[in-house]
Amino acid sequence: MIFDSLDVSYGEMWGSYRGMTHPDPIPRALAARKHAAGMDYAVLLSAREQPLALVERWPRGMWRVYLFDDRSWRMQMIDLKPHSTGMLLARWNTRWQFSNEQEYSSDRWDVQETTTVSADGQVEVKSEFAGPRGASTEPLHARTSGPSSVPVRRFAAPVESFLCPVPEFGDWQVFAPFLAQQGHEPATTVVLNDVSVDEGSGPLRATGIEQLFSPGACDTPDGPAVVEPVDAGVLRITSGQLVVSDPGWIGETPRTVAVPSGEFPVTLSLLRTARRVNVAAAKVTFLDIPPREWEMALRPDEDLGLLGEGQFYGVGVDTGTAAFMDATRTVLEDQLDEDLFIPLDSDSHFSVELPGPEPEPNLIAFRAGQGDGAYPVWIGRTDDGQVGCVVVDFQLHSADGGK
Repeated sequence: MIFDSLDVSYGEMWGSYRGMTHPDPIPRALAARKHAAGMDYAVLLSAREQPLALVERWPRGMWRVYLFDDRSWRMQMIDLKPHSTGMLLARWNTRWQFSNEQEYSSDRWDVQETTTVSADGQVEVKSEFAGPRGASTEPLHARTSGPSSVPVRRFAAPVESFLCPVPEFGDWQVFAPFLAQQGHEPATTVVLNDVSVDEGSGPLRATGIEQLFSPGACDTPDGPAVVEPVDAGVLRITSGQLVVSDPGWIGETPRTVAVPSGEFPVTLSLLRTARRVNVAAAKVTFLDIPPREWEMALRPDEDLGLLGEGQFYGVGVDTGTAAFMDATRTVLEDQLDEDLFIPLDSDSHFSVELPGPEPEPNLIAFRAGQGDGAYPVWIGRTDDGQVGCVVVDFQLHSADGGK
C-alpha cells in the first residue's frame, strides 16, 4: 500500500496490543496531557480504515511499535529505547510468520525472528520455530522464545541504521519509515488526520451521592432493588487523618482525607435485590450538614486532567473488603482472617469493627460491593469548605437514579 495520509486515534496503552482498534479510546487532548506528564498511552495509525501501526508510549522514554500487513495481521513488534545520541534505538525487532488465519488468531506462530541491536551497532538475529504442531501459546506481546531455535547470526552494522527521532506529541511521521517493513510505502509528504474520540464530559462526577443512602426502591442493572441504610458503628479518629483502604493492604492502597478528630458514625447502604444483598456504599459522617459539593479524594501526585471520560482515581480492593480507619491504625496480619475476613464471609455480617484500646483508634471494615476492583472515594464539603462526610461508592447502581 502506498499512502499519503494517516488517520490518527488514541487510546489507553494497556490492552492496546489485543486488537486493531483501541479497546479504551481517549481524546487527543487527553493523550497530549498524558504525554506531557510522562504517562503511557497508545496511538493507532491507519490508512483507508486499515491499521498500519499501533504505537505505544511507555514510561522512561521508551516506545513500542506494532506493524500490520495488508491482511491487517499484526506481524511485527519493534521496541525503541533512548540512545546516547538523543534519538531512539530500535533495540528489539521481532517478526512472526503464521501458516494460516486460524494459527494467527490463536497467536501460534510458525517462525519468530528477533533482531537485537546494541548501542554501538552489534546485531544479533535469532530465528525460532514452533515445530510441526505449532506448540507456542504465549501472547505475541510477551513471547520471548519458541520451542526450538537455529544458530544465532551476529554481525556489526552502522547504528545510525537503527535510529529514529524522539517524537514530539503529534509528530507521528517519525514512525512512517517503519511501515515500509510491512510493505506500506509512505509518500514524500504524509498528512495526519485526527479521528480520535471527542473530549466528552471528563472524569467521573459525583451526582446524587446522597441518594445512595436514601431508603426505598431503586433501579439497578440487575433489576429492581431496595436501598436500606444501616449503622456500622462509630469510628474513632485521633490523628485528624481518615484512611480508606483495603484492610489487607494498609499502606498499599490508601486514600487519606484530613478530617476532625473525634468519634463519628459509619453508615452502610445495603442494596437488596431478588438474588442477593450487597454493600453499595459506605459513609462516615463528620458534620450533620448536607454537603454543598463533592470532590474526588486524590493523592498529591494525581491530576484530574489526566483522566478520560467517566474515569476516576479510587481505592484499590484486593481482598473483597474495604475499611475506614485512622491513619495511625495498624493491623496484625495474623488477626485478619479470624477477626475480619471470616466474619465478613458469612451472610449475617456486612461490617466488622476491630476495636483498639481506648483512646486508641478502631477500624471498621465492610464488604466491598461485589468484590475486588477500584472504587471512587468522595469528600462531601459544606458551604464553608469543611469535610461533612466521606463516601466510598461501590458502583452497584447509579447515584442519579439508574440513568
